[in-house]
Amino acid sequence: MALLDVRDLRVAYGNPSTGGQTMAVDGVSFKVEKGETLGIVGESGCGKSTLARALMAYCRPGAEIIGGEVVFDGVDILQLQDEEIRELRGRRIAMVPQDPLTSLTYHMKVGAQVDEILKIHQKLDAAKARLYTLKLFDGTNLPEPEKIYGRYPHENSGGQRQRVVIAGALACEPDLLILDEPTTALDTTTEMQVLKLVKELRDRLGTALVYITHDLTLTDYMCENVLVMLDGKIVEQGEASDIFSAPKTDYGKMLVSSIPRVDAEPTEIDETQPIQIDKTIEPLLSVDHLSFRYTQQWSFAALFNPQIEPLAVDDVSFQLHHGETLGLVGESGSGKSTIANIIAGLMAPTTGHIAFDGVGLDGIDKDRSTDLRRRIQLIFQDPLSSLNPRRRIESILTRPQEIFFGVRGQAARDRAVELLEDMELSADLLKRFPRQLSGGQQQRVAIARAFAANPDLILCDEITSALDVSVQAHVLKLLKGIQQKTGAACLFISHDLGVVKQVADETVVLKNGQVVEAGVTRAVFDDPSHTYTRMLLAAALRREDYKDYELDTRDQ
Repeated sequence: MALLDVRDLRVAYGNPSTGGQTMAVDGVSFKVEKGETLGIVGESGCGKSTLARALMAYCRPGAEIIGGEVVFDGVDILQLQDEEIRELRGRRIAMVPQDPLTSLTYHMKVGAQVDEILKIHQKLDAAKARLYTLKLFDGTNLPEPEKIYGRYPHENSGGQRQRVVIAGALACEPDLLILDEPTTALDTTTEMQVLKLVKELRDRLGTALVYITHDLTLTDYMCENVLVMLDGKIVEQGEASDIFSAPKTDYGKMLVSSIPRVDAEPTEIDETQPIQIDKTIEPLLSVDHLSFRYTQQWSFAALFNPQIEPLAVDDVSFQLHHGETLGLVGESGSGKSTIANIIAGLMAPTTGHIAFDGVGLDGIDKDRSTDLRRRIQLIFQDPLSSLNPRRRIESILTRPQEIFFGVRGQAARDRAVELLEDMELSADLLKRFPRQLSGGQQQRVAIARAFAANPDLILCDEITSALDVSVQAHVLKLLKGIQQKTGAACLFISHDLGVVKQVADETVVLKNGQVVEAGVTRAVFDDPSHTYTRMLLAAALRREDYKDYELDTRDQ
């Protein structure tokens, strides 16, 4: 008997405009054996995340399971009482959601949140729960587990938050682990470490895995079998190696062909001519010897034992010209997002100097003119936390036009529709709130909001991490199109080295806040001079020996 047997499952969302229902999961059936890893892939909005929640007998507000069975270990969990389902969740079935910031309680320290799982399901006392939580943090490669334990969610990077959530899911060593885009916020080396940890759990305990992702390279690495979903239905299924190497359907072929691979020859992502970059003129952005140190958080312990925090950014310099795309890569915590935040004016540098089109940017955003704020736009990694949850999409997209250009009414709405169409989104979304969109749709709205300001410099902080591969290709094409039309520059931060190789003219590699390698992207990727860069590339290729490079780095 299969551990999980899903039979003709159907989930629908209420449609307020028609009074009817929209099918999100439509007649899905599959089985998962103990110790098996099943991958579920498909584009944003195909029903993957809705299916993942339904496997735990849960739906978002407005959704309803209208048919089918979810049989776990011989019991249809859809027929269980609330108390029985709560006992099952976390202990025997656990889930790693896509968005760590919204799944963590913002006013609780992250260590206490994992402790709570262990106290409820494992019946551990406070001291034992703390020790076990620290062990989990160490196992998911969180730096300085003791410090992470005492931080609130917003005080950790996106990758660190995701690893905290993964640690919480692994706490009770569940029989079934559902992973919904669990590594989108992780750099390639940490991603490999987490996936190897999950594999070890599967092999040691016979844990079954349902792995939901838009990254088909991960399904080939992690999964025995794969389901391909489109519009709530399964359109293709089979062994992962077969679907990855020779998909049978046109849809499957399109997904595979859209994968950005770091070992592939660079391809044009649009039909425009390459942007001509004139480096004889003054750069648009100049960063000179930039350093930044976070201040120690106030506490009674810090009052009597003050400590100097290490530099998050340490003597970083680079230039960015009109129309140029500069890739910024490195592991989580290497300082990538901190640099973008300083350029955007969210933080002031500790030392160093930043100049934008001849104007110094050493202060914070409130010291800048309205036009200067318009010309520099930041697209955040986490769309749901950066979009106002109380505003509809129409308000989110028309507000920048009103502030920067004085455009209101129908003209602003028409521009909002145009921006959505550029992102392959329907105008119907204008009446929705951010929480009513899928993760990929939320990210595309965040990108459209930045483009509404017609910026000269776009700071892209992991903007494709939540996007499926086909939409990702469209977004990258859109970025190139805007640069071709306006000459805008782009600072492109990503842990996806395949994407960076596609879009970046030059690349800067960061480690622990310092630049370890920089140069033309093709040269950096094809002939890296630093061991750390070689380690990143090995991890991006899903090579099990990538850790060997890390050991070499420690010896240097």
